[in-house]
Amino acid sequence: MLQPWDQYGLDVLEGRIKSGRYTRLAVERHFRDIRHQADRQLIWRPEMACHVLEFFPRYCRHFDGQWNGKPVELAPWQAFWLAVEFGWYREDGRRRFRTWYEEVARKNGKSTKLAGLGIYLFALDKEAGAQVYTAATKLDQAKITHSAAEMMVAKSPALRQLVQNNKNILRIPGTANRYVPLGADANTLDGLNVHGAIMDELHAHPTRALWDVIDTGRGSRRNSIMHAITTAGFNQEGSICLEQRGYLIQILEGQLQDDSYGGVIYTLDEGDDWFDQSNWVKANPNLAVSVNLEELDSQAQKARHEPAALNNFLTKRLNIWTQVERSWLSLDAWNNNAQPVDAEALKGRTCFGGLDLANKIDIAAWVLLFPPVEPGDKWAILPRFFVPADNIALRDRQDRVSYTSWARQGYITATAGVQINQDAIRTQILQDAADYDIQSIGFDEWNAGKLASELIEDGLELVALSQNFQNLSEPSKELEARLLAGDFAHGGNPVLRWMAGNVVVISDSNGNYRPSKKKSREKIDGIVGLIMALNRALYHKPATPYVSAYENEVCL
Repeated sequence: MLQPWDQYGLDVLEGRIKSGRYTRLAVERHFRDIRHQADRQLIWRPEMACHVLEFFPRYCRHFDGQWNGKPVELAPWQAFWLAVEFGWYREDGRRRFRTWYEEVARKNGKSTKLAGLGIYLFALDKEAGAQVYTAATKLDQAKITHSAAEMMVAKSPALRQLVQNNKNILRIPGTANRYVPLGADANTLDGLNVHGAIMDELHAHPTRALWDVIDTGRGSRRNSIMHAITTAGFNQEGSICLEQRGYLIQILEGQLQDDSYGGVIYTLDEGDDWFDQSNWVKANPNLAVSVNLEELDSQAQKARHEPAALNNFLTKRLNIWTQVERSWLSLDAWNNNAQPVDAEALKGRTCFGGLDLANKIDIAAWVLLFPPVEPGDKWAILPRFFVPADNIALRDRQDRVSYTSWARQGYITATAGVQINQDAIRTQILQDAADYDIQSIGFDEWNAGKLASELIEDGLELVALSQNFQNLSEPSKELEARLLAGDFAHGGNPVLRWMAGNVVVISDSNGNYRPSKKKSREKIDGIVGLIMALNRALYHKPATPYVSAYENEVCL
């Protein structure tokens, strides 16, 4: 028999509510399990789902904003997932789900839902001596999240009669039940006996230490649950959040079976247009309720032009995992250097080159840099990019930019095959050497050994530049300084502009910095090539004095 909350799930499956793939898979899992529960030794108990859903409007009150003091009425999507989380049991009487992972964009009512959920587990889940924790990496942060539950108790006449608040610890007099903020920096985490744990913003946890402590502290509880909820974050090696996310995805996609692990992910699908408003509901199920469409649109417009704003918009408002927290180069400054570059007019001019062949199956960059001839001239940049033709459609999908369109417009050369054709690059470099006075070429040795040897045999000067602070720091600073001064002309090349917006730098204790491909959001090969060309301009000892914009001194 259908229940009130089922309508949301049916609307997702039948397309009346636009949703992402992971959301649909999670809904499908629930209805499939209902059909096959007997075979799986599971029992669907809608009365237990009703118990938690009825708790919210009966006991919980909003504590801020326009809903302050009003009963908490769960949105259909919230009611559906709480019903799924708490309505499933095993044949031995234990609750099915011991771990729940939920991922959704900001402003979708997480704080209110978590506060009510923690109070329910601690006060009305019929667990003797229930110990429930609001967990964070720092105790102070845990107290901030926990304060939502404290305010909810203060706003509710029914909860005020039941619950006492003693220095951030919620208790029920005459019982051992308590609801406590917990930080990984606490003096001791030994001896936990966890019935429930609320882990907000799991993406911010730098290690798995707190997760493991809580997980091992709930072995004696029959119906213990660890509920993690988070927005997307910035990829980190060894992230506990990405580990849990990946585990849930494997379950949803049928790659493994774990009946004790549940959850849902609200995010855009690969290839979705970030700026298409019709896609935003995939990450924001509370769109037009607690998520203001005008505010979201305002942030989207800002994100179109500012790399740092784009990353924040993607992670926090569209729940898309990105690689970096902020970009290095200002795109406003970059756009101010977009004067046209006439390749024909540059023929015969002195120039320096930077060659980055980082990946044989990805994108290669060959960048020419022309110093000014007369006072007031710009430093002209002439970039060339190469992509294997057989992989170009894959690059479109994975990097979420249109390599295909760029190739059609002449900004990228698509070389035959599944790997970059270094013979085609050699041909281009030799043609450029015939057209321009190439003094020196800096190159990254990775994947470039054969081509470099051939170009040296062709009579060109090549200098191997290890990707370290010694080789890249000064030209990186030079690039930044001259960019801000408006000394470049790059012609508005869209591929190089995209890469400029992706760059993240790393630094050392001496104030040196250089681009990091590992930390950068997407491809940066063209900027690395430009920096290597600047290295050659700085250190090749040109015949005429070269004035450094960064050091403001003459270098001979």
